[in-house]
Amino acid sequence: MNIFQRLAIAIFKEEAKRKIFTKALSKLSPPNLYPVTDPDAVHFKHFGLIGDIIYAIPAMKALAGEKKIHLHLQINQKSLYRKSMKHANKGKILTEKSVEMLAPLLLAQPGFAACDILTDQKIDYDLDEFRKYPFDYNTNHICRWYFHMYGITADLGKPWLTVTPDTSFNNEIVIARSFRYRAPGISYDFLQAYPNITFVGLKEEYEDLKKAIPALKYKNVSNFLEFAGIIAGCKFFIGNQSFPFAVAEGLKVKRVLEVCFECPNVIPEGKDAYDFCYQPQFEKIVKQLYNH
Repeated sequence: MNIFQRLAIAIFKEEAKRKIFTKALSKLSPPNLYPVTDPDAVHFKHFGLIGDIIYAIPAMKALAGEKKIHLHLQINQKSLYRKSMKHANKGKILTEKSVEMLAPLLLAQPGFAACDILTDQKIDYDLDEFRKYPFDYNTNHICRWYFHMYGITADLGKPWLTVTPDTSFNNEIVIARSFRYRAPGISYDFLQAYPNITFVGLKEEYEDLKKAIPALKYKNVSNFLEFAGIIAGCKFFIGNQSFPFAVAEGLKVKRVLEVCFECPNVIPEGKDAYDFCYQPQFEKIVKQLYNH
């Protein structure tokens, strides 16, 4: 196949994508951009994923203004992941346990007055409505999906989470690496040369990474407020595109993101933000941060 044939195929595919997008868009009605809310509170609905909820916080703050945020989480929705992609909730996006773990972190944030399970509460903004739109959600920035939806913005270079750092982790490199969104060709073996490394996340994820880093320690947590305190207090954090990195990004700690080239929809912004998808660059970043 010559270059002209390849170019023709690429143009055809782009035109087909544009037609699909335009057709789908023509069938949609925009969300209510100006809901009538009570004087003191704005009510939001979300069904997860938990990382997406963290990335929705800047939008919630922008929409709520000075009013209190009430977040109502819809549980037991069917997972968005393929069966081959391991996930803690075993086929569900959010569970009652998810809300129990997440609520302490969100209720510790300024402006949040409620984080509970959706029952019959009134809703001003359904934060899942963006999924109706034919955008390629493997791209862009998760935070901005909500901005597109409601015509808002926020400074994503500034922290949108705040917690008390756990200073007992000041000398620890903290790592989380989910089975999803791993970059091909990336090895963590070189971290054997570094002392004081702790894993936060699922136990099976820890056991998997321990094969590469035999001295890796594991920290279990009772809720995500405790979890965030560990990340806030660590020397620096390494993670891939999963919930722990969303927390690190919201806190704006020193952080290193393993980018999945197939789904680059997490974009670190602001101070101390690094990302990589190649091995030598990964090792350089870790060396710089460790010796800083």
